Amino acid sequence: MKIATILDQIELGSIALPEFQRGYVWNREQVRSLMESLYHKHPVGVLLVWVTKTESAKARGDAQLPPGSVKLLLDGQQRITSLYGIVRGQPPKFFDGNAQTFTGLYFNIGEQKFEFYGPVKMKDEPRWISVTDLMRRGIGGVLPDLLKLPEIAADSNIYINRLNAIESIKQIDLHIEEVTGEDKTVDVVVDIFNRVNTGGTHLSKGDLALAKICAEWPEARDQMKARLKKWSNVGFFFGLDWLLRNVNAILRNDSRFEAMKDVTPAEFQQGLLAAERATDCLLNLVASRLGVDHDRVLGSRYAFPVLACYLVARGNKLADHKERDKLLYWYLQTLLWGRYAGSVESTMRQDLTQLDPIEGALDRLIASLGQTRGDLKLRADDFAGWSKGARFYPLLYMLTRVWKAEDWETGNELSSYLLGHLQTLQVHHIFPRKVLYKKGHGKAEVNAIANFTFQTQSANLWISDREPEDYFPEVESRHPGALASHWIPMDERLWKTKNYAEFLDARRELLAAAGNQFLGNLLKGSIPEKKEAVSILEQRAVLTATEDEEDRLLAELNQWLISQCLPAGELDFQMVDPETGEQQEVLDAAWPNGLQLNLSKPVALLLDEPTHVHEAATQAGFTVYSSIERFKAYVTHDVLALQ
Repeated sequence: MKIATILDQIELGSIALPEFQRGYVWNREQVRSLMESLYHKHPVGVLLVWVTKTESAKARGDAQLPPGSVKLLLDGQQRITSLYGIVRGQPPKFFDGNAQTFTGLYFNIGEQKFEFYGPVKMKDEPRWISVTDLMRRGIGGVLPDLLKLPEIAADSNIYINRLNAIESIKQIDLHIEEVTGEDKTVDVVVDIFNRVNTGGTHLSKGDLALAKICAEWPEARDQMKARLKKWSNVGFFFGLDWLLRNVNAILRNDSRFEAMKDVTPAEFQQGLLAAERATDCLLNLVASRLGVDHDRVLGSRYAFPVLACYLVARGNKLADHKERDKLLYWYLQTLLWGRYAGSVESTMRQDLTQLDPIEGALDRLIASLGQTRGDLKLRADDFAGWSKGARFYPLLYMLTRVWKAEDWETGNELSSYLLGHLQTLQVHHIFPRKVLYKKGHGKAEVNAIANFTFQTQSANLWISDREPEDYFPEVESRHPGALASHWIPMDERLWKTKNYAEFLDARRELLAAAGNQFLGNLLKGSIPEKKEAVSILEQRAVLTATEDEEDRLLAELNQWLISQCLPAGELDFQMVDPETGEQQEVLDAAWPNGLQLNLSKPVALLLDEPTHVHEAATQAGFTVYSSIERFKAYVTHDVLALQ
């Protein structure tokens, strides 16, 4: 079938995109290469379509499908979408991606090469011709300006042939293979899709499960995205795969997506509603009882399907505060010991088996975790990590939020700044970074967990860059006990910068003791209740641990990536030993699946990190960039193929 006819049929709705297909993922280099191949009449592969009855077809977008039958595009979406965008000058109705990828493609009539528009090179240069303009206006629309150039007018036939070669791309025949027959169910077709997409973007097990659901309930993906958006509005960021695991755990008590093969649309809708309610409940619990009120300190998010499954089995009504706190105790222990840092699917499956029978399930989960660890007791060395990506950073935040830590300026308990208040807490370096860097301390020492605490913005400004030996006596004089409430060693000798290493050792001991007491009381259900319970879902997202300059830059980078229809990086990405699950290094930002899933390599961004972190990331298969400028240049040139 000629390309022009294929594009016409897309406009008519006779060729559409099945619901289970993901969005457009090509970059500009792939678009340019496609046009170059077509210009030189090189083969670009066949198309594969699924011919099915219109009444049973589940297509993406809002195009009106014709009566009778429709052809759903199984293989060739990226090629056809690119051609449609170039020839028509706009994306098709089923489009989901970055339209800039195929916008602004130009052809140099003399050098016979395709490039995307660059004003320095192409402005006021008639030899560069807009491919879309040529496709829409025809040769007659662009030839007059070209013939004004003497060298082109002298050999006009050569250049007219080159223009014809581009315009005639629309008349190239692409072979279309058809999948037909009553036996071609969505399961069969999705399997065919995966088999033929060996060189394209595969559907993962989660995608495959969702594809089958979407084929029978087209609104499934949008309904799931609506839930994810609700949680992101209050500062918690989850993905479709994560939500699907929650639904799977609730419906099938299983972590394997294959378990969803027989789930009906009605069952899935019930499971999705149950997962939403359970997640709402859990987010309110971890926020009100643990002080975990934003994504950066959430951690162990793949424990949520197990927690959700437990809640649903209990009818979303826990017996008493002791059962509630024991549930949170298990969650917190999975966070501290990286329970889900390794193989998520097998670990989750082991934990889900502990829920049958539901009576005594929490005790079995805790015992199982204890057997894996050998000991759940905290030690000073556990707080020896550094950066906000370390596992014990969230515990320090929780202790500050709920364990009667006091503001150093006012003496008020920081728990009064919990949900429902617009006051925010900021990360505070007890020994100022500026002073420590000046004394020759490295980033890992400066950002040691034991050098972190949390204060209100007002207190942070009041302290500024003063050293502890300067401001600690003033805090203790004005608010006796306020320092100790943050587990500050009261030996004044340790408040001097020259004794910083000893200070860290002493504070780690205090933090371990406080952590053990906190966990023990949580397990016993003896942590005092907060007087005012406010639903976190009624609040807008407030970044309680205010970012420093580096955090701000990373946040801006992620926003830039999202604006380019690329995935945001995982901040404070934890590299773990695949066998032991032990944390190895923390990367400032990482894209473990690449910026284009299955189409680009894993990438990491490390800012002012020591050499051993770079080496570990490289050995783990990441391409490492050490500055945001260089990373952006890689994205612009290699991923987006922009000039």
